[in-house]
Amino acid sequence: LGAITTLLLSGTAFAASAAKIDTEVAKTLEVFQEEVKGADVFLSKAAGYLVFPKVYKVGIGVGAESGEGALRVGGTTVAYYRTTSGSIGLQLGAQAKSIVIAFMTREALAKFRNSDGWKVGVDGSVALIDIGVGKTIDTQNVKDPVVGFVFGAKGLMYNLTLEGTKFTKLDKS
Repeated sequence: LGAITTLLLSGTAFAASAAKIDTEVAKTLEVFQEEVKGADVFLSKAAGYLVFPKVYKVGIGVGAESGEGALRVGGTTVAYYRTTSGSIGLQLGAQAKSIVIAFMTREALAKFRNSDGWKVGVDGSVALIDIGVGKTIDTQNVKDPVVGFVFGAKGLMYNLTLEGTKFTKLDKS
């Protein structure tokens, strides 16, 4: 499993084409908007948003996770990114999750886009949104400049962190 962890962190395990990423991002946004009431209006008010359709995590004692996604501004893909993170602790197995990160201000988006590898907790913080079933998100109840949603096959995931997660721009031309 050490070799899988190394491949995952290097990003070569799941490299996809720009077209494939765009297709998966569109599907992920559909699921997100179905599961989270108000998501479409919320995203339309964001300066931009990152979408990672599948972030894979594997680990035996030492874990790693990685995935590829797209940054959208005005509903259009403007760049591609890889997310990576590692962890140490009690863990065994593999899982996949989807992540949507919304930049609610132009300043937060510009800081992200002008960075050379943006790391959560170092270059900026991401407020993870934990909403219950039937509740609506909107710009009135979410005031943070950068907000994140983590969800999987069974809806929004709770008690997670993105602390230490790094986002690196990819060249998909």
